[in-house]
Amino acid sequence: MAADAKQLLAEALRLPSRSRAALAADLIESLDDGEPTDEVDAAWAEEIRERLAQVDSGAVETIPWSEARRRILAAAGVRDETS
Repeated sequence: MAADAKQLLAEALRLPSRSRAALAADLIESLDDGEPTDEVDAAWAEEIRERLAQVDSGAVETIPWSEARRRILAAAGVRDETS
């Protein structure tokens, strides 16, 4: 990560959690190549319903964000410098 990006991250991490969440959502949205279509929105809504049903039925087990983050970074081959 470039020094300016590290500085920006450090500043962002000092924001209140709601502001960090809004910033993260805006950054993720900025990665989209175009406007989502009704078809894409409907597909995501269905995926969300299915996943919630799996959690509610006990078919899948949730894990804490810290564990999910660790696994994601490990799978991507990225060293987690926050732990």
